[in-house]
Amino acid sequence: MHKLCRYVRFSINPFLPADEAGFNSFASKPAGEGLSVFLELGVELAGEADAATGLIVNVSDIDQKVRDCAVGVFAEKIKADHREARHTGYDELVRLLKIVWGKLADEFGSARLSKLSLKLSPFRTLAVSDKDCAMVYYSEKFEFAAAHKLWNEKFSEKQNIEVFGKCANPAGHGHNYIVEVTVKWPDGQTLKTGDFEKVIHQELIRVVDHKNLNEDLPQFQRTTPTVENIAVFAWNKLVGRFGKTTVLHRVTVWETDKTYSSYYG
Repeated sequence: MHKLCRYVRFSINPFLPADEAGFNSFASKPAGEGLSVFLELGVELAGEADAATGLIVNVSDIDQKVRDCAVGVFAEKIKADHREARHTGYDELVRLLKIVWGKLADEFGSARLSKLSLKLSPFRTLAVSDKDCAMVYYSEKFEFAAAHKLWNEKFSEKQNIEVFGKCANPAGHGHNYIVEVTVKWPDGQTLKTGDFEKVIHQELIRVVDHKNLNEDLPQFQRTTPTVENIAVFAWNKLVGRFGKTTVLHRVTVWETDKTYSSYYG
C-alpha cells in the first residue's frame, strides 16, 4: 500500500464579498487580497498505485476536490466569525475538518482518506486521522541553540573519528535546533496554547537553550547527545506534563534542515 499526501494552499478575505481565484496555487488559491487568512490543507490518501498510470490519484484531482468541497467550508465559517467578532477556536476548526472529511471521504475512488491536516501557520498544525478518529492531533515547533560533541569515552580517538567524523571535534560544535512537539486529545475537548507552550518552555527549552549539552546536562555526560538521543531526552522531559486528557504523541528534533529524528515513546 502507498500513501500520497497533497498540500493545498488557500486564502480567505473575511470582509470582501468574494475571494479572487488567482493563478498561483503554489502561494495560495484562492489568492487573497492584502491581509488575508492563509491556510494549508494536507490531504493524505492510502491505496494502491494503478498499474497503468503509476498513480494512486492524480494530484490535480485532489486540488480540484479540495477547492470544490473544502475551501468553502472554511471560508463560510471564518467570514461569519469575523463579521460577528467571534473567535474561531481549535474546537471549531476540528469540527470543520470533520465536515471536510465527510465531503472528501468518497471522492477518490478506491483510495482511502487517511489523514487531514490544517496548517495554521508555518509552525502550528491541527490534524485528524483515520487511525484514531476520536483523537485530535496538534503540533507546534520551537527552537533552541546548543553545542554538543559526539564522542564516546569508551572508544579510541580513531574509533570516534571513524564513527562521528567531523562531529567528533574535541571543541564541539553548535546547532540551531528545531523541536516539533505533537500532542493529542479527545475530540470534543480543546487546548490552551499558552499553557501548552509554558510546559515546553519550562520543562525543555530553558533546560537546553544556549547550553553545552555534554557539559551542562548530566544526562549527556552519560549518553552521547546525538539527535536521536536528544529526541528521547525531550520526550522524557515532556511526557505526562500536559494534564489528564492531553497526551504526548511524538517529539521530532531537527539538527539541520536535512536531518531530524522522531521519537514516539
